[in-house]
Amino acid sequence: MSKDTTVVHLMRHGEVHNPEGLLYGRLPGYHLSELGRQMADRVAEHLADRDITYVVASPLERAQETAEPIGKAHGLEVAVDERLIEADNIFQGKTFGVGDGSLKNPSHWKYLTNPFKPSWGEPYIEQVVRMMGALAAARDAARGHEAVCVSHQLPIWIVRSFAERRRLWHDPRRRQCSLASLTSFTYEGDRIVSVGYREPARDLLPAHLVGKGKKGDAPVAKSFGA
Repeated sequence: MSKDTTVVHLMRHGEVHNPEGLLYGRLPGYHLSELGRQMADRVAEHLADRDITYVVASPLERAQETAEPIGKAHGLEVAVDERLIEADNIFQGKTFGVGDGSLKNPSHWKYLTNPFKPSWGEPYIEQVVRMMGALAAARDAARGHEAVCVSHQLPIWIVRSFAERRRLWHDPRRRQCSLASLTSFTYEGDRIVSVGYREPARDLLPAHLVGKGKKGDAPVAKSFGA
């Protein structure tokens, strides 16, 4: 790899033990399930031969636990970056849905008035700012090498959408960001020149999640002109 080329892999954490089916958001105490730990190990194996010199994660337990085997494989301590945390959401700690979920409560409807911001949680543009800052910090820490940042689905998808010059508001069912996936940003100097996507633990995904998201969940890459 050229000394001017740096790759930052933005990884989503593995499956979480959540038998109540809550939207856990930023709540503490949510750890990886046994399957989630297998996913983390699988990605660590996938990245074992890569030139990883920096590993960092969201402060939430599930992200730290996902990053741990990657750091261990490369002899690195896992750093913490608060900017990689899950997006804030008014429905945190609740079940989310129309039937027996929080949407049946009319007092919650006022939070659904603006999907473009969105009105129910952390503004998309604020997620872009903090995630771009976290990516830049990881890039600087691993100049000429590769870094892994473990984060969460929504902020990963939002910063990818920004980098690929798409609108930030979207249908959540169309996100391409499966459990333990890698969204990889290649930098030339300080400029992002391509974004790639891979699912090293795809065969471990629960059946109902396979094929969920954008069409074409095979490895993809998008390059940008000067």
